Amino acid sequence: MSGRSVSPFAAIGLTYRLLLRQLVSRGRVLALLAVGLAVAAVAWAVGSSSDVTDPLEASVGVIAGLGFTVVVPVVSLVFATAALGDAREDGTLVYLWLRPIDRWPVVVGAWLAALTVSLPLTLGPLALAAVLSGEAGTIFGATMLASIVGVVAYSAVFLLVGLLVKNPIVWGLGYVLIWEGVISAFGSSAAQLAISGYTRSIVTAMTDVDVDLGDQSLAAGVIVPILVAVVALFVAARRLDGMDVA
Repeated sequence: MSGRSVSPFAAIGLTYRLLLRQLVSRGRVLALLAVGLAVAAVAWAVGSSSDVTDPLEASVGVIAGLGFTVVVPVVSLVFATAALGDAREDGTLVYLWLRPIDRWPVVVGAWLAALTVSLPLTLGPLALAAVLSGEAGTIFGATMLASIVGVVAYSAVFLLVGLLVKNPIVWGLGYVLIWEGVISAFGSSAAQLAISGYTRSIVTAMTDVDVDLGDQSLAAGVIVPILVAVVALFVAARRLDGMDVA
């Protein structure tokens, strides 16, 4: 590695530009945008319903129950696993390996590329959902902060998953649907390993509306997922360093 001459920042930029072009496909963007807009439609229906006794609680329930359980993790999963997975399949990683660069900037560049696509596809629909719910004054900031924290953490974790296992989409969906959706509801220890518990905690702390699994402090809701992202990126870099991509 000592003989590699391209600076880390230049390597990150090179990787980012290459992978970003590969990630942005019409099919992926439209399909995941449709999922987010469906959540916005549900929020509008709830906000405009005269049968809802507590509009704020109902709106938070939609954002937490659909936004942080479906939109944020699934969008992050699709793009993060594709960032290096697609590059490996089409030979882009081999091209990068032929240049004098280290491995960790490739991981960071791939993660940033996934974030660049995932953030607009989550923040946009969930911001619209907050506005259409009629409770934007209370939930908008919490929704945006929790969404950003969630995408940052999920993207790093799923980038690592894409390097560790075959069929990472299946494993990622298993984690989201089974672990976060079912197992974490039965014990506090399991909930501490669910990223959605921390995003929900942000919303609970900022809106004073109790949400399932949202029992962490605001500080923990922000700091723990960021630390998870750092660790996941570190492990991914180590994993990539020992992989044969040819």
